Amino acid sequence: MHDGRETDDMNNVARRDAGLPYHYDDPAIMDGQLAWQGKLWEYNQTKPTEQYCRAELLADMCAKVGEGVHIETPLHANNGCRRVHLGKGIYINAFMSMVDDAEIWIGDYAMFGPSVTIATAGHPILPVMREHHYTYALPVHIGRNVWVGSNVSILPGVTIGDNSVIGAGSVVTRDIPSNVVAMGVPCTVKRPIGEHDREYYWHDRRLDVTE
Repeated sequence: MHDGRETDDMNNVARRDAGLPYHYDDPAIMDGQLAWQGKLWEYNQTKPTEQYCRAELLADMCAKVGEGVHIETPLHANNGCRRVHLGKGIYINAFMSMVDDAEIWIGDYAMFGPSVTIATAGHPILPVMREHHYTYALPVHIGRNVWVGSNVSILPGVTIGDNSVIGAGSVVTRDIPSNVVAMGVPCTVKRPIGEHDREYYWHDRRLDVTE
């Protein structure tokens, strides 16, 4: 395949779904994409007061949407969110960008700061592959009750475990386990979530509530 030609009988849709390099400009890959982007355009035209309308549009756009999901506009998704699976109680701030060429799974009560990117797609490093319009797509899984800070990039194939916090500006290139604070470029685990977090909510600021 190093010369940019197919080496087996799999079509591009099958190659994409298997996580293999495929031609992104194949009409079978692009089928329906503009129609789904049209639904997303409608969502982005809604007013903040039109919450019921937004909920109906999200239910039509996404693969799955739980109750109480709130997504600020503008929102971008390559395929209009048709491969995005959302649990309940999720909050997504403005300027979220999702490259949903593969499935994106987001668990209940996850929270996202502004300008987060979730990218399921990438391009091979070998230059001739990009010249021949190859890409690949790998699913992203974000667990329950995850908090993702502003300006974070989450790359193809990544899984973030339940309850974890991803610091602002991080680039998540590898899996992050559950119940940790992680940050950086590339994003790495800094510490577990534990007793310290029962007493302090931000640096030296003490919690005055208990749950």
